[in-house]
Amino acid sequence: MRAVKVLSLLYVPKSQNTTDLNRATPPHAETVLLFLPSLEGGGAERVFVELANQFASLGVQVELVLVRMRGPYLSEVSPSVRVVDLRARGVLQALPKLVRYLRARRPAAVLSALDHANVVATLASLISRTSVRCVISVRSVPAFVYGQIAGRRGAIILRLMKWVYPKADAVIANSGAVAADLIAQVGLSQERLHTIYNPLDIDSIESLSREPVDHPWCTDGMPPFILSVGSLTAFKDFTTLLRAFAKLRSRRVCRLVILGEGPDREALERLIRDLRIENDVYLPGFLANPFPWMRRAKVFVSSSITEGCPNALMQALACGTAVVSTRSVGGASEILEEGKWGRLVPVGDSDAMAEALEAVFVEQALPDVRSRANDFDSEATARKYLGVLLPSRPSKSIG
Repeated sequence: MRAVKVLSLLYVPKSQNTTDLNRATPPHAETVLLFLPSLEGGGAERVFVELANQFASLGVQVELVLVRMRGPYLSEVSPSVRVVDLRARGVLQALPKLVRYLRARRPAAVLSALDHANVVATLASLISRTSVRCVISVRSVPAFVYGQIAGRRGAIILRLMKWVYPKADAVIANSGAVAADLIAQVGLSQERLHTIYNPLDIDSIESLSREPVDHPWCTDGMPPFILSVGSLTAFKDFTTLLRAFAKLRSRRVCRLVILGEGPDREALERLIRDLRIENDVYLPGFLANPFPWMRRAKVFVSSSITEGCPNALMQALACGTAVVSTRSVGGASEILEEGKWGRLVPVGDSDAMAEALEAVFVEQALPDVRSRANDFDSEATARKYLGVLLPSRPSKSIG
């Protein structure tokens, strides 16, 4: 792990008031605080590490405040970013600690991600009675995601969002589809809403993609493989991908690799056995560096039902890999510009997916997908975020 500045904030002692803490650790006039539950593997966590590193490289003082300091992406945090461990039992339990931290540090802005953390960050900003600018980022289509949660939990989360989100100073959606849903279902005004796609560190992805892979399927002369990346959950719909692969495999020698971990592993492994494709499917779990696999894959597939802004799909473009994606609820169609940069198929249609995959195998002239990936350059994206977080700062002073 790289050397990272870490502050473990268990609590602010009653004998130490805000003034004392400010004197001990004076805040910067342009400090930006990023708030997350942790750095456990996930799209939002990777995006926030990339943003934190880019903000720091542009001369902004950055503090990455975590409910619990854990997760594989900790090793990717720049030494220039100050990491704060609230050591709270959960996101809701972190509220009073975050309030005290905001009062002590008085950052210029706070940026959060993931809906429960967004609620806590907004409430903490209001309760702290400081001048901090609260910006929340939404990385999924709320009405669709929480509409799929049975029982009261989904309804409660949506109700909290409708009550709390309009109180934030600004909201960043990571695709046009997410922005449209926030207006229609959550009641956000267009004036507070900004659409900014996820960042890609093209140079880093290129470098990481060239690392060796110690697996026989990645050696010369082996059959080509299809790759997918994501948590093993219902929203990723790997069931459709497995059925599509079984159909393709019946007429073409190829293999399938799915990188990720989750609660559906046992059910997916059972389906793999039922389809009799266990010798040609590999589920190695979560990998912090999926890019060597992306670079070597014949084609990358996103089989998701919904994706706010599909990180793995965008990363595959940066690796120069051909892509196939469902027309999922969210930003996949936007990223691929309605099929210009990759084939789009209906959600849940294994026949259409198998046909699209076979077309990639036989097609002679594939689009230069790296040129599309360049549209999401991380530095340009970070500057857009800073324009929302620090609107009074002249853009020319950044970097």
